[in-house]
Amino acid sequence: MLAIPISEGIEPIAKKCGSRKLRRLKSQSFCFRLVLLWFLGATVFAPLSDAADADSTNEPLPHIDFAVRAKKIFLSARNRYHSETNNPEAAWQFARACFDLGEFATTDSDREDVAKTGIAVAKRLIAKHPESAEAHYYLAMNLGQLARTKTLGALPLVDQMEVEFSTARKLNEKLDHAGPDRNLGMLYLEAPSFGSIGSRSKARQHLRRAVEIAPDYPENRLILAEAYSRWKDEVLAAREFKILADNWESAKKTYAGEAWASSWVDWNKRFQKLKEKFGRASNQLETPRH
Repeated sequence: MLAIPISEGIEPIAKKCGSRKLRRLKSQSFCFRLVLLWFLGATVFAPLSDAADADSTNEPLPHIDFAVRAKKIFLSARNRYHSETNNPEAAWQFARACFDLGEFATTDSDREDVAKTGIAVAKRLIAKHPESAEAHYYLAMNLGQLARTKTLGALPLVDQMEVEFSTARKLNEKLDHAGPDRNLGMLYLEAPSFGSIGSRSKARQHLRRAVEIAPDYPENRLILAEAYSRWKDEVLAAREFKILADNWESAKKTYAGEAWASSWVDWNKRFQKLKEKFGRASNQLETPRH
């Protein structure tokens, strides 16, 4: 599905739909592109610049250059992919490395190039192994990276992401700590309801399912609490935050080490925002049993 660059596609569209509708379309597409920036950034890595801003937990951050680390993993995965051409695991791990490296691209052109590589690798794997949940999952993730480089072309890519995440979910809902449900929930949460797939009910269904599958994975409950907060359901938001807070130190031990360092930069910042908003209310709640 071809995307229309903003610099090339505005005038033809303007002639067809008029200035008022065009302004709405441009605004919706631009806002959704910003949503994708958040969506993908929250999925795996926090930007390296965030690491320089000490979060309010005052915990020391490891001195890790996340971009350099992602590039090393990418090069290693690429070498393995080219040397083990019939190994499905080597293929999907390279597709994953493409997504991860895309998080640190400094230009849309660089991000598009690495995303297209990941998409091509995942599609080739699907052609040979259509039952590979990882192939469908990382195809969707790289489509998301590609969508970050588009404006009006982002929305059609979201439809493809929905299909691939849904397929991955059917094949292995436990993949990446309930990643298919988590990412579907985020898509339905952030996408516009007009002209796209946005749906509060579907977002709630998938985000809650992600928590059911992997309750101890911080990202799952963080997103669910944030969603309840957005929907002004402060009781449920406080309830989810309490569960999160009660298990926070344990999670730090479970998801420890260099591989998780960038995630904790992001998780700690979001945890503190929820704490400021729901910490007091959550203290008045009894600890839920799940």
